[in-house]
Amino acid sequence: DLMRLELIFSIHRATHRIGLYIQRHAPDLTQAEAHILCHLYEFGDSAVSDLHRAFAHKRSTLTSVLDRLDARGLVTRESSPKDRRSFVIGLTSSGKKKAAKIHRQLESLEAQVLKTNDRRAVEAFGQVIHNLEEKAEED
Repeated sequence: DLMRLELIFSIHRATHRIGLYIQRHAPDLTQAEAHILCHLYEFGDSAVSDLHRAFAHKRSTLTSVLDRLDARGLVTRESSPKDRRSFVIGLTSSGKKKAAKIHRQLESLEAQVLKTNDRRAVEAFGQVIHNLEEKAEED
């Protein structure tokens, strides 16, 4: 018996649509770039290891995204005062402007969805996503 993939395809489709939404509102950013800018906007300067934990990119993918953002003058990369072998990523002033703009767009999208769902549904969804992430890491 073939079990239909209820979660995987839905999550993939939603992620793809979020990417298309980002493309419409910030055509000069990839989805990965937009998410990293938003993370830095919300949490401030972050170690590369924090960004890796937040997004689970391969190290080489994350480095390449950060290289592109750095080349465009949107982020700074400083040696960590705690560990000279690692870097802390921060937003430049133009990076802050761009991050604020895409963050507002994604905030608006999220707010529209949250107001059409009750809190319990949102919490249950968060739990399902968390479980899926954990299981995917195990195997």
